Amino acid sequence: MVESKKHKDPQHRPSINEWSEDSRPRERLLSAGARSLSDAELLAILIHSGTPKQNAVELMQEVLHSCDESLDNLGSMSFEQLMKFNGIGPAKAVTILAACEFGRRRMKKDCVEKEVLDSSKKIYEDLLKGRFWDLTDEECWILLLNQSLHFISMEMVGKGGLTSVSADIRKIMRIAIEKNATAVVLAHNHPSGNLNPSREDDCTTHNLVEACKVMNIRMLDHLIVAGNRYYSYAEDGRL
Repeated sequence: MVESKKHKDPQHRPSINEWSEDSRPRERLLSAGARSLSDAELLAILIHSGTPKQNAVELMQEVLHSCDESLDNLGSMSFEQLMKFNGIGPAKAVTILAACEFGRRRMKKDCVEKEVLDSSKKIYEDLLKGRFWDLTDEECWILLLNQSLHFISMEMVGKGGLTSVSADIRKIMRIAIEKNATAVVLAHNHPSGNLNPSREDDCTTHNLVEACKVMNIRMLDHLIVAGNRYYSYAEDGRL
């Protein structure tokens, strides 16, 4: 039998379909479970194919290597950054971004209807950690609670660049009234990783506390999130 030319070509890289069945990521996932696969293999299943010089697993190994093998760093990559890799077009880039967002959302526990959000730590763990994870720009959100401190909703009230975000106090109060909230928590992130409140953070906190007093709404806290850490104005005795 004459051997196929593609196998004689030293530049040829076997596609995943040419691997033995017990080595293919999809088949291994079915037989041994998703936990048996590497990060690159799981991502390869999502993007389906690689390039003539790299199969899908090798392509994703290259991407992960550029991220220092960190899924957190991968989750921070933009559409444009992913598109710089040979073999990753718009569809694959969007798929990777969507997968990272699902992972981010999975970190956020569903807020149980009857759970009382009566501590800054609980609010951070249940609602904020996953929301702000991997964000490279600042976002400001208002958390709305009822009289019993049960969750009503979370609404974005400001978005800025890498170092600053502004929150419209009037917008916050309007949302709180529309949602019939009797208590609010302000929250925003510091992508820089620095948890220290800025002068603008202090000013926004003061203005919101005063506005809440006028409207008979409880201002419970202002939380600043940086990765897996947070700063609480309430815990620091500054409300």
